Amino acid sequence: MLGVDEAGRGPVLGPMVYACAVCPQRELGWLGGLGLADSKVLKEERREQLFELMAGDARVGARAEVLSAAEISAQMLRREKVSLNAMAMESTYALIDGVLAAGCHVTEAYIDTLGDPKAHRERLARRFPGIAFTVETKADAKYPIVSAASVVAKVSRDRAVRDFEFAEAGVSISRELGSGYPADPATKKWLLEHCDPVFGFPNLVRFSWQTAKTIITEHGEEARFVHDEEDEEEPGGHALPLSFAELDSNGDGVVDRKEFHEAARSPPSGSLAE
Repeated sequence: MLGVDEAGRGPVLGPMVYACAVCPQRELGWLGGLGLADSKVLKEERREQLFELMAGDARVGARAEVLSAAEISAQMLRREKVSLNAMAMESTYALIDGVLAAGCHVTEAYIDTLGDPKAHRERLARRFPGIAFTVETKADAKYPIVSAASVVAKVSRDRAVRDFEFAEAGVSISRELGSGYPADPATKKWLLEHCDPVFGFPNLVRFSWQTAKTIITEHGEEARFVHDEEDEEEPGGHALPLSFAELDSNGDGVVDRKEFHEAARSPPSGSLAE
């Protein structure tokens, strides 16, 4: 028996994690006796206890697919946009494929629904015709196998956010993130304090979320890049170089923020403004 659930679909910060749990049907009584539930109603300490308990017991197995904020942003902002639902569907497929490839004989699967339950079940049944799927809303509160997946997903996401290593060198970044949800005042405050006017946010942020887009629009620098259609240049403006190499004053392949900010505020040599 297999269950699938996710954590972190709505936040503007951090990854979205899809997880599955697998357990033999003969062990469902044991699994149900652990006190599993929708991870959102469990306290953090209890989630951690359950996670470690399951990790150390061969009667249950788990896998997780972690979609980083950077990956979500890249997919949703590309020319041919990929929706969050499409990414979630592919993660679900990958989890089930991984379990089957590991040699597990799965006959039943319980899934917390993605959109319309009937349509979601039909998609899964076409992809995996040998498995009987039950797809419902709030499945994580109804079926222990989905509750187990919910705990794995939530703990995995919480740890990913807690242990996130910021790539932005030399920049002071607070760990007071709030809940990560757009409506949280603490999260909004963090976003406002960590929006660079040129580079935007650290990679913990989903640039594709409307909250992030609004802050960048209101607080970011406006910049245009040199392109082939030079006749579209408006009077009084200036264009930034298309290549960062043109800003690499030291020839070391690195452009620091000071160099980029200076270029944003003064016309470079040979720009269209001259």
